[in-house]
Amino acid sequence: MSLYYDAATVLSGSTQEDSFKSRIYGNKLELKSKPAHLYALISETAKYNHFLKEVIDNAAFLSHESKLTPILSLLLVHDHLFAKGGIAAPSGHTLRRAVEKHKARLQAEFTKARLRRKCATVQDLKALLLREHPPAQRSQPRWIRVNALKSSLSDQLATTFKGYRTDATISEVARSFGATKVLAMDPNIPDLLALAPDADFTKTNAYTDGKLILQDKASCFPAYLLAGDNDSAPNDCIDGCAAPGNKTSHLAALISGSSTIYACERDGRRSKILQSMIEKSGASNVNVLSAQDFLSIDPQHARYKHVTHLLLDPSCSGSGIVGREDVPKLILPTDPRMQKVTTEKGSKKRKRDQQDRTETEVLDEEVEAEETRDTTTDATRLQKLSTIQAKLVEHAFAFPAATRITYSTCSVHVEENELVVSRLLSSAVARTRGWGVLRRQNQVAGLREWKHRGLVDAGSKLAELGAELLTPQDLDACIRCHPGGDDGTMGFFVCGFVRSTGDISGEDGNHNQADGDAWDGFSD
Repeated sequence: MSLYYDAATVLSGSTQEDSFKSRIYGNKLELKSKPAHLYALISETAKYNHFLKEVIDNAAFLSHESKLTPILSLLLVHDHLFAKGGIAAPSGHTLRRAVEKHKARLQAEFTKARLRRKCATVQDLKALLLREHPPAQRSQPRWIRVNALKSSLSDQLATTFKGYRTDATISEVARSFGATKVLAMDPNIPDLLALAPDADFTKTNAYTDGKLILQDKASCFPAYLLAGDNDSAPNDCIDGCAAPGNKTSHLAALISGSSTIYACERDGRRSKILQSMIEKSGASNVNVLSAQDFLSIDPQHARYKHVTHLLLDPSCSGSGIVGREDVPKLILPTDPRMQKVTTEKGSKKRKRDQQDRTETEVLDEEVEAEETRDTTTDATRLQKLSTIQAKLVEHAFAFPAATRITYSTCSVHVEENELVVSRLLSSAVARTRGWGVLRRQNQVAGLREWKHRGLVDAGSKLAELGAELLTPQDLDACIRCHPGGDDGTMGFFVCGFVRSTGDISGEDGNHNQADGDAWDGFSD
């Protein structure tokens, strides 16, 4: 079945430049399986990796099934022993038959290994294994947003999360395990819950029905800053860089059903993902503009004459994405094919020693390279991204009825954050049309109280790049999230822009059309 072959491909390390998430959700590997199923299979196998290796080695499984690779054996034996439905393949499938004809030997070694650990049940065993080998990084919890278009927080606490302790802190939840029934209700974003990093709700009815949406906390900031305040109720909206659709569906849940959200996505494949997400979320007021480049939209078109709010989360360097996105490091079962003993001596033996390294050693080196690869970003690429990011917002400034805009990135670089804000505030369109930053005191309460703001030391970088300095009030209007802290977020930046009502008249809006540049980065 393609699920197991696809998972092995993701783990192969053949695309070391990509994160775990981008390998699964991107198109480079041409995977056939559903991303959620792949993510769950790999993550669950990684949890019990050491135990599975022990069972496979003691059963001499690979000695009897020479056509299976060590990676495939881990994935298959995991589902055979731990998955409720067993291996996800028809009974006559080659992979399933390869495992099940050895089920007596595998089950015997599984039972021995469980009893050696003095565990009476499989649940006891799982809990012990997670304590023995906790995930390498647990600073970021699993964030789940209750979709207000289909459910409510009270309904989900009474059903999906019935029996959960709800008074935990975010840092406590981040240190817990999926089997622990504990959650934290986020103090900044309504309907947002923090759960254990390895909590998996993708098989629950609430998730499959679109009542729960997996969305990082920081990713919820743009829509909430844009439309979370009743005083800023929008007419129509545009999400200019909408795929995969989490922010779009969040915006839809925050505004009146009488308003239309135009969701732009210039990439055809990602447009399909966006459409699927919108349908699943029940956001009936969203109009997906498939394969539509936001920069090619004419702000003066009659369709957009009532657009007052725009959300822009353009492609960026992705430098703030950390933690769960790392590809799991697996310790592979012993492969007898890689352990041929040679009697040759001297230099010939040393050469063969280099050639006969086990697949485990090779994979370990590949994963180590993944974990320690140079994460610096080329200055030229940052400049290119920054230029295009500013163009997108300047284009948004030109919509005749626009009064509020949010700009966000999952980047930690000043060039993509405070520098873009500086360039925008000093732009001709901002000055002509009366655009300024949304001051902290005017932000929605949950984000007004957020402590991390624009970098005070950004001034030196702005001066170095020849940009106008931001005032302390401008920096205080900027919102930052820092990875690895007690807040449980990735690296993120968002800034709101508002327009003086006396300046709502306009120019032709055509001064910021795309000039052929293509962006080259990550987007949520």
